Amino acid sequence: METNFGNQVEAVDGLAKAYTALKNEIGKVIVGQDDVVRAVIISLFSNGHSLLVGVPGLAKTLLVSTISEVLDLEFKRIQFTPDLMPSDVTGSEILDENKNFKFNKGPLFSNIVLADEINRTPPKTQAALLEAMQERSVTVSGVRHVLAKPFFVLATQNPIEQEGTYPLPEAQLDRFMFNITLDYPSYREEVDVVKNTTSGKKIHLQNILNGEQILYFQDLIRNIPIADNVLEYAVSLASKTRPKTALATADVNNYISWGAGPRASQYLVLGAKCHAAISGKYSPDIEDVKAIANLVLRHRVVRNYKAEAENVSLEDILAKLM
Repeated sequence: METNFGNQVEAVDGLAKAYTALKNEIGKVIVGQDDVVRAVIISLFSNGHSLLVGVPGLAKTLLVSTISEVLDLEFKRIQFTPDLMPSDVTGSEILDENKNFKFNKGPLFSNIVLADEINRTPPKTQAALLEAMQERSVTVSGVRHVLAKPFFVLATQNPIEQEGTYPLPEAQLDRFMFNITLDYPSYREEVDVVKNTTSGKKIHLQNILNGEQILYFQDLIRNIPIADNVLEYAVSLASKTRPKTALATADVNNYISWGAGPRASQYLVLGAKCHAAISGKYSPDIEDVKAIANLVLRHRVVRNYKAEAENVSLEDILAKLM
């Protein structure tokens, strides 16, 4: 696939075709989970990180490794455990044979990093990802090391009610563009999964996109025009989640401890642009903002004790805001 699509209309058409090709190739391995696959691809094209949340055994890790196979990018997997140290993630300085300090790069130095079961490690090690996710760099012993482009963190998380988990700090959660929840497959999907995984069937995946093409599409997404009323809708939606502010609703004041910050507004706009492009539109509308709003807001808005006591779900509150 060429990265030079000529004018912007052709470029957006090329993005939509690339999305379809990616989805179809991933579908050779991943049965169902269409919404999940779409969300992950949108975050990749939008230069954002994604957090995949679900109980063990729902193919979260398989999904990320499959995506890395269909993209011609370097891939590293970090298994987060209670004894993992920050230097195991970022790398550390070691003495070489000439007794000089040399930086030994950690697994973070890759294009796609799978942070597997990220909430099974203490906050000190979780925080090792913060600079990398925001600045695309790592600082060790006062020296800044720039990461390769493109750079994505795709993290998997077990439900926080499970044994041996540490809740992710809010600052860490805010670095993720999307919070994507995975549910159990339907009966028919599970039959297909078992049929495919208990036979000798071999699946060969093709590379669909390389790093240069992904960077091109990321730049294209930012240059897609957006109408003022759609942008203002996205910003007002994020603003409405903040209790005791001008746009806050009664439900937000009653049931929310704190709401989404400005990063949510940015991701609502970028996500809407990408959602429009892969849907064959050349500019996003309010429906595109709504389509990705839960993915952007659900991990940035925190319910209070009153909401939990009265069994008011976050999805209900967000639905009313939209």
